[in-house]
Amino acid sequence: MAAELLDGERLSGRIKMELADRARRLAAAGRPVGLGTVLVGDDGPSAKYVAMKLADCEEIGITSLHEHLPATATQADVEAVIDRLNADPAVHSILVQLPLPAGINEEQILLRVDPAKDVDGLHPTNLGRLVMGAPGPLPCTPAGIVELLSAHHVPVEGKHVVIIGRGLTIGRPLALLLAMRRPGCNAAVTVVHTGVDDMAALTRLGDVLVAAAGVAGLVTPDMVKPGAAVVGAGTSWSGKKLMSDVAPEVANVAGWITPRIGGVGPMTRAMLLRNAVLAAEKVR
Repeated sequence: MAAELLDGERLSGRIKMELADRARRLAAAGRPVGLGTVLVGDDGPSAKYVAMKLADCEEIGITSLHEHLPATATQADVEAVIDRLNADPAVHSILVQLPLPAGINEEQILLRVDPAKDVDGLHPTNLGRLVMGAPGPLPCTPAGIVELLSAHHVPVEGKHVVIIGRGLTIGRPLALLLAMRRPGCNAAVTVVHTGVDDMAALTRLGDVLVAAAGVAGLVTPDMVKPGAAVVGAGTSWSGKKLMSDVAPEVANVAGWITPRIGGVGPMTRAMLLRNAVLAAEKVR
């Protein structure tokens, strides 16, 4: 029996409808939601991602203030843009598209964003709030994964989740989020990575397996507990084809699985929109 698809495209559509209603109410009250986006250089995938996010904003009624700097922009140039967006009351949240060109200190740029306008939820202040269990914007991909599992009634609370990958954007914050005592979480969490001996022995223990390593086809059927939910959160490129960390054959073993396209990606963008709306709602 083939695994049930974890359809992020359909779920994100429902979330965007609800966010569009909230954005309309804010606009009617004279407080339209504003998202500032910063793209430096002409990296093809980065430009595509930003274009998709701008289209999402237009779809639900968020005002986009887009800044596109040339690849020759200096650290001071980028910081000046961040400072301007921080000071602009019409901008409630800021997205800096990564990676930045060589010569730009990404850490310093991200630290320069006002934590209250951090739409990605990755500023150290907001990650600290996550560690403490305090309110704040959640990292977009981890929050999207939790929503996706919950909407498809995948048992998580009290279960064992194994995450492959310890990166800042997915693995580390997802482990924190899933271990917390909150709806759709409260799991036992194991984090592994490609340097772990006999990684498959650990991944086969997971009732939920999240692959976030960015290695195409890393997760094969022999690495999956029969009936487990398998989430392909890491991606890489093969030419112009976007590849998942999860091999297609895993669908024959898993109980639930994300599709190669339309799983985690749309949910990440939906959570970014949610953070943008939440930031605007907090401004009085």
